[in-house]
Amino acid sequence: MTHTFADETIEFELNYKKRKSMGIYIDVYGNVEVRVPKEASEESARKFIEQKWDWIQQKTKEMKERTGGQTQKKYDHGEKFLYLGKSIQIQIFEDINIKQDYVVLETNILNIYVKQHEDERIKQALKRFYYQQCKALVEGRIQSYQRNFKQKPRSIRIADNKSNWGTCDSKLQLTFNWKLAMAPLEVIDYVVVHEMCHMVHLNHDRSFWRLVGKILPDYEQRQNWLAVSSWKMIV
Repeated sequence: MTHTFADETIEFELNYKKRKSMGIYIDVYGNVEVRVPKEASEESARKFIEQKWDWIQQKTKEMKERTGGQTQKKYDHGEKFLYLGKSIQIQIFEDINIKQDYVVLETNILNIYVKQHEDERIKQALKRFYYQQCKALVEGRIQSYQRNFKQKPRSIRIADNKSNWGTCDSKLQLTFNWKLAMAPLEVIDYVVVHEMCHMVHLNHDRSFWRLVGKILPDYEQRQNWLAVSSWKMIV
């Protein structure tokens, strides 16, 4: 869909969701998605876009400049995806007899086995691979850093969280974004330690950051990698 306002036109995708309020989401390519409650009208969605017009213009410009005009991913031989901070090529193998699509990492190649060579199949196989890898990596790093803490996580979960790399609630339940498997190990360590420190300090006060710095003195450098490079972490 398109909308023109103040002599400018934008393209957007309108999605009706089970939610109470409207929201605008802009991906790494500058694509605009407007999510609205199921009972909302298209007219109200367009008025909401106009209210957020300046922000949308600024954000889409930032995203497009950051990616340098990068095209969307192609799910075909030779395309590259991040794994532990390194850019790795994929190879596609079609096998109608396999029970479930899957991915095998071999040196610097991600071999993807699918029943049919379809973009969505390849994308979902990659996501499952990253979920599995993230779970193993995070659990291993938590075990490694546990000696720094008296408290232990009550549970560890991997999720598709669009706004956080990790969370820790008052019940000491830790949740991590599956895309962390794309980041360098030292960055994964930072997110793990960050959330483990929340087992001691639930907020971001000085005591919290002192504890993070005690365990990872260079945490700001690791934090900066996410700030500068997270837009590359896409499937």
